[in-house]
Amino acid sequence: MAATPERASATPRRKAGRHRGEGQWAAGHFTPLNGNEQTKKDDDGLNVRTRIETIYAHRGFDSIDGADLRGRMRWWGLYTQRKPGIDGGKTAILEPEELDDEYFMMRVRVDGGRLTTQQLRVVGEISEEFARGTADITDRQNIQYHWIRVEDVPEIWKRLEAVGLSTTEACGDTPRVIIGSPVAGIAEDEIIDGTPAIEEIHRRYIGSKEFSNLPRKFKTAVSGSPVLDVVHEINDVAFVGVRHPEHGPGFDLWVGGGLSTNPKIGVRLGAWVPLEEVPEVWAGVVGIFRDYGYRRLRTRARLKFLVADWGPEKFRQVLEDEYLKRPLSDGPAPEQPVQQWRDHIGVHRQQDGRYYVGFAPRVGRVDGATLTKIADLAEAHGSGRLTTTVEQKMIVLDVTEDQVDSLVAGLEALDLQVKPSPFRRGTMACTGIEFCKLAIVETKARGSWLIDELERRLPDFNEPITINLNGCPNACARIQVADIGLKGQLVVDASGQQVEGYQVHLGGALGLEPGFGRKVRGLKVTAAELPDYVERLLRRFQEEREDGERFATWAARAEEEALT
Repeated sequence: MAATPERASATPRRKAGRHRGEGQWAAGHFTPLNGNEQTKKDDDGLNVRTRIETIYAHRGFDSIDGADLRGRMRWWGLYTQRKPGIDGGKTAILEPEELDDEYFMMRVRVDGGRLTTQQLRVVGEISEEFARGTADITDRQNIQYHWIRVEDVPEIWKRLEAVGLSTTEACGDTPRVIIGSPVAGIAEDEIIDGTPAIEEIHRRYIGSKEFSNLPRKFKTAVSGSPVLDVVHEINDVAFVGVRHPEHGPGFDLWVGGGLSTNPKIGVRLGAWVPLEEVPEVWAGVVGIFRDYGYRRLRTRARLKFLVADWGPEKFRQVLEDEYLKRPLSDGPAPEQPVQQWRDHIGVHRQQDGRYYVGFAPRVGRVDGATLTKIADLAEAHGSGRLTTTVEQKMIVLDVTEDQVDSLVAGLEALDLQVKPSPFRRGTMACTGIEFCKLAIVETKARGSWLIDELERRLPDFNEPITINLNGCPNACARIQVADIGLKGQLVVDASGQQVEGYQVHLGGALGLEPGFGRKVRGLKVTAAELPDYVERLLRRFQEEREDGERFATWAARAEEEALT
């Protein structure tokens, strides 16, 4: 492998001239080129746990060192949340310390989305006791708390780790949660179960200092489902289930996907990887990112920029020659899925004859009491396992046929719909201005309101549709790949007042025909106008669509007048 700073210290370094390149370690550029890199060089983010447990939890928020508060604490899943009462117009104006509340968001890793009922119950109990009942399901299968006090963090860690959960590297410049098919190992149509690879990657590398100082965050997806259920196209690395004509089931290797303000669809390396080699290949890809990734500017520090500059051929060559020390087998591309919905909502038969039941909360918003009730309900119907999905949904696994109807009734009584409308099923929202320091507008409550309005106005609409609301340009809710993507910003209303609103992206998609939504010139919608606009748009789609045509296809060909 290419040299890390520790290994390189024993060998002469090339003297840096005035131009220090992109800050790539493999090119000998170890001098930190920005404050974030200096903070990581000063102390590994994983080391902050000791200070949290021995100092900050005892002395309180005001005792936290600034570099820990806005940097290293992320290595343990902790971000300060937004101080209440600060409007979106001040997001980009105020200093970090002016935006910081004395409470934290805490992210719990749920690798592969896999939870036992015991784990879910503990997550719910922690929410009730320490997080004012908050417990959102994210679009990367995690559970996210708010209102966490630093004084309570050690006790929360103790309870989570007692049931096999953690917040280790849930944030920060690290390998984030490994998302996986929520029906891995049970779906009747599965190509291959990626769970052993996810577990082995976690065991070997999560919390290891080998990869605890990356240029930026690193996102991983592993799924052997033919419905392509982990948005593999927008991850830094993805292993996608395929059947090799000679070697059998394995994974097609993708790299360099990502969204935010410079979205890129990942590229295939044309390499087939057997299940047992996934952890080694994953480590090779992360190693390339660590050593060759651009550290000079954080806006260019994601793997997608390196892949775009190198191209897939060079990336594969470096992976094989420098990291794996062997060639990879060529392999086939994934087949296109035949269905649009990839969320596993509804009742489905498992390989073993039992059933899994997927249900939809509202825009991922649940609470601790509800999670505890879900755990109780699952156990009462013979299940000890649940999963979260990348669509902010949940699934109860291993239900016998005679228990399905009763379970569905119990979930529906909690407003957790097993047969949701397309609007409940297809609407996602990021955290928004309620808690996020980067946000400009509200998202969660507005997404829930939009669902209600569309269900009332369009009760017979029955086409797959995705509506993603984001509070800022950073695309945590995947606005560029939604049928209707709504990017939060301040807009001017009819009376000339600056109000919350959204820039509209139309016709984005993953899976069938991956691509980014189009932006219609000048198309911005105030928050108050949102239901009127979406209703008008969907009615035009129904009027103009060809037989069997998807929304994304129609939006790509429609005249601009039809989209406004």
